[in-house]
Amino acid sequence: MAGRPAVPEVIWARPERAGRGPRPAHSRADIAAAAVRVADAEGIDAVSMRRVAGELGMGTMSLYNYVPRKEDLYELMVDAVSAEYDYAEPSGDWRTDVLGLARQARALMHRHPWLPRLMSPVYGFSPNALRYLEHCLACLDPLELPYGTKMELIASVTSVVTTYVANEIATAERTRSLPWSEEQENAVRIGYLGGQVASGKYPRLAAAFAEHSGPIDLEAVFERALRRTLEGFAGEGFAGPSAV
Repeated sequence: MAGRPAVPEVIWARPERAGRGPRPAHSRADIAAAAVRVADAEGIDAVSMRRVAGELGMGTMSLYNYVPRKEDLYELMVDAVSAEYDYAEPSGDWRTDVLGLARQARALMHRHPWLPRLMSPVYGFSPNALRYLEHCLACLDPLELPYGTKMELIASVTSVVTTYVANEIATAERTRSLPWSEEQENAVRIGYLGGQVASGKYPRLAAAFAEHSGPIDLEAVFERALRRTLEGFAGEGFAGPSAV
């Protein structure tokens, strides 16, 4: 197929425009924006080279001259939405700064619900991804740990956020597909669960529900998961005077 490389290639190392010839009709930013619009409206499965080419008013084969592979298109999309982060000057309190970035990441994934499916280390070296990593490392300057460990911290926080949001999105999508209300289903499931726990077959679960039978504060669970992750790394070296 025209434009597809026969060897591995990084899209960012490929010149967006050749030194000679007419100016391209579309930029990578145009292409990424079109793909993001489709994914935001209809989901990632609706994104195809043919569909994006149609959005831009070009032929599919012409799009391959700009973007050799669909995987490259995904990489352009991830990079494009990664530009939405707001980078404040590091405060010196690394926990606060990293928590702030994690909350931004969660909001970003909810604005673009397809994003958790595309989260991959392979896409971690695009221009905006590199900017994000550099900022994270700047926020972690007060934490006296090797850079390799700091990179593990960033990856762990990203994993927590991605997993949490993926579950939130999956739950919301399932709820929208139900022929009854979420409250109705929860009432039926809680009734069944209560009967099972009361049977005596699950004494530890019974003790757990007796200890805390109220609704789960999902926001608090998210915050605790992040803070526990950070504290696990803080215990590996000098954490500074800040406390969570």
